[in-house]
Amino acid sequence: MAKYLAQIIIVGAQVVGRAFTRALRQEFAASKAAAEAQGRAGRQSAAASSISGMSLQEAQQILNVAKLSTEEIHQNYEHLFKVNDKSVGGSFYLQSKVVRAKERLDEELHIKAMDQERQERTKQSET
Repeated sequence: MAKYLAQIIIVGAQVVGRAFTRALRQEFAASKAAAEAQGRAGRQSAAASSISGMSLQEAQQILNVAKLSTEEIHQNYEHLFKVNDKSVGGSFYLQSKVVRAKERLDEELHIKAMDQERQERTKQSET
């Protein structure tokens, strides 16, 4: 009886080990593909996050924007800046967070524009 129990445990451990190994390889492959897809713009975006001290996601949450649209960013910035003005009882801290969020999103828009321009130049040089 102990022999069969030991065999069941060994076979079960082998199955779980293989599944874990396969899942780990898939995760590494997906992570590598995502990193390559980010490319140069991703590195610049990460640098901008470290310089500004605010991630892109945090800036989007502060200004309540889902997509990077210049008009939407500007509208939400204007509204939040006015609402948090100290003269109307707002918070200077929140107002400064709104300003930093807009700066971070503006930097991201600039990075995307530069990346698009670079891609267009590459296309033109290939033809």
